[in-house]
Amino acid sequence: MAALGLITVIGVLAFGWPLLADAGSGLADHAQDAPWLFAALLPLLVGVVVATIADRGMDAKAVAMLGVLAAVGAALRPLGAGTAGLEPMFFLMVLSGRVLGPGFGFVLGAVTMFASALLTGGVGPWMPFQMLSMGWFTMGAGLLPGQERLRGRGELLMLGLYGALASFAYGTIMNLQGWVTLQGMGSGVSFHAGDPVAENLVRFLAYCAATSLGWDLGRAVLTVVLTLAIGSTVLKALRRATRRAAFEAQVTFEGSTEPD
Repeated sequence: MAALGLITVIGVLAFGWPLLADAGSGLADHAQDAPWLFAALLPLLVGVVVATIADRGMDAKAVAMLGVLAAVGAALRPLGAGTAGLEPMFFLMVLSGRVLGPGFGFVLGAVTMFASALLTGGVGPWMPFQMLSMGWFTMGAGLLPGQERLRGRGELLMLGLYGALASFAYGTIMNLQGWVTLQGMGSGVSFHAGDPVAENLVRFLAYCAATSLGWDLGRAVLTVVLTLAIGSTVLKALRRATRRAAFEAQVTFEGSTEPD
């Protein structure tokens, strides 16, 4: 998972550099260039996907399942058309990440967002940021506790709570990407290079409240409602499908021989 760790570190720097930019560093003068610089790292993000698949030894069935889930997620995204943040794909990513685990969850999230961008024509310098954010979103569901023991209503409540919190986190992270590149906002919520981190954070929170709080709330509510309503059925279907695909390495014993 070294590649995943590397792209995560780069992603944190790509998202968070505005808070650390000094007024005299000249970074603020290139704020418009930042998305394009990260877009140049798209091959590395694709490399993470390939490396994860290679490291875990997925067979054709597992790859096919990831492809199907990514296609379904990409098809679900336009259904809400972004209206009030109603994006049903987030509910599927939470449940899929829970079943597939963090590594495959990251791959699924990134690939789904990539496919969605191609489907909706949303290809641009923001796309790698969306892929990385969705990868983190789905990976987080795979890191939740009780993978083998927790089932039933308790699991759904945990996934619903995670989905709600992660929906707000996703919107906040993506806001950080656009905060220094979008113009036309009042100075009270604008990024000021070189200002103390605390002051910029206050402006950033005000920016989030002014631009995306309602959208994030809609996304969170829909994710919770769908998780509680049909999550049990979807989880059972996903777990049944993963048992038929090689998502886990086969157990072998040294010195074992074929029976005569």
